[in-house]
Amino acid sequence: MAKIIPFKGLLYNVSRIRVEDVLAPPYDIITPEYREALYIQSPYNIVRIDFGKEKPGDNEKANKYTRAREYLDDWLREGVLIRSEKPSFYVYEMSYTVHGERKKLTGILGLVKLEELGKGSIYPHECTYSKPKQDRLNLMRFCEANTSPIFSLYKSSEGQTAKILSRISSAKAYIESTDVSGDIHKLWQLDAENEIEAIQKELADKAVFIADGHHRYETAYEFSKERSGSNTSGTNPSDYVLMFLANMLDEGVTILPTHRLLKDIPENMTEMLSVYFDLETVRDLDIQKNLSGRKHTFGFLQKDKDVWHILTYKGGGLSDVPESLQDIDVMILHELIFKKMLKDVEIGYEMNISRAIEKIQNGDFKAAFFLNPTRVEDVEKSALSSVRMPPKSTYFYPKLLTGLVLNKW
Repeated sequence: MAKIIPFKGLLYNVSRIRVEDVLAPPYDIITPEYREALYIQSPYNIVRIDFGKEKPGDNEKANKYTRAREYLDDWLREGVLIRSEKPSFYVYEMSYTVHGERKKLTGILGLVKLEELGKGSIYPHECTYSKPKQDRLNLMRFCEANTSPIFSLYKSSEGQTAKILSRISSAKAYIESTDVSGDIHKLWQLDAENEIEAIQKELADKAVFIADGHHRYETAYEFSKERSGSNTSGTNPSDYVLMFLANMLDEGVTILPTHRLLKDIPENMTEMLSVYFDLETVRDLDIQKNLSGRKHTFGFLQKDKDVWHILTYKGGGLSDVPESLQDIDVMILHELIFKKMLKDVEIGYEMNISRAIEKIQNGDFKAAFFLNPTRVEDVEKSALSSVRMPPKSTYFYPKLLTGLVLNKW
């Protein structure tokens, strides 16, 4: 079972700063230009610690990681960051708009004991591209902290945690901030021992599914082994990692699709597709409207074509995929098209349909496949089956802000 514990988090002292000036999106979606803007925004913006800039002349003794530690120490000494007096969970609520609908997601920020993914109670759900983890590892080594949370889900119909979160979130928040998208983020501290124990009891036998932050989790696990010398024991502070935990049954959980762009395709692509898909020719470029609500259906657009096609899966061809996962759209797309028809094809990714169409029309790519969002229940099925979905199968929205609370050991 996953072990979830409260902690004495580091919080911004709201009497010393303006909250909107010091928070930031996750490091992996910050462009160089936006990072520069965040630096200008405040000398105390969390980006200086979590995703600092490199400087000419950096060396082993002076670099962005040593500067991150200096910022952290200085802000603590100056009282810009303050440590909670009691071990706490932190209630985090996001109010946001997606496709014109106003939604709300509430969960807790707490520490979760690290374990090897898929070997216990914590599960990944999708493959991740191999990319350097050294950056996150160095940041943990120098700062001895988790500076940004991992987005995770659990499944519970018991309702006790939901009642506690509802009660807490009805009061005035310690932190309230509106991000650049207009989404509202609120944070409360929960330090009542009876309520902490009630949440721990409800979550004690629940699996935890990583929604966003696979790389950060894997890096934290490696760091924990580095510190303990072998597997995590649960006795060192670094044996735990900061997580946001939300109930996947909450209507506020939103997954957006990421569409696939192809650099090249065969001339007879539509003929190849007809083996596994029924093709419907469409002129109306409102792709989202045409796909919405239709199961096992994809959009296919080619450069220099004045029509596009709706592809509806006919069945078959998925013998290598576990039966329980054969109805997941992104599995159908990758297994049949990218593995069987277009081996080694170069794939690009784009969330915005209009921008994807523009990239096709401009000749940046030859074709695009459009998808409906992956369902949250598909995330659970994939994780529990120990079969990871392809990269970019899910985009959980909104993104968690960095800087609401830090875990410093």
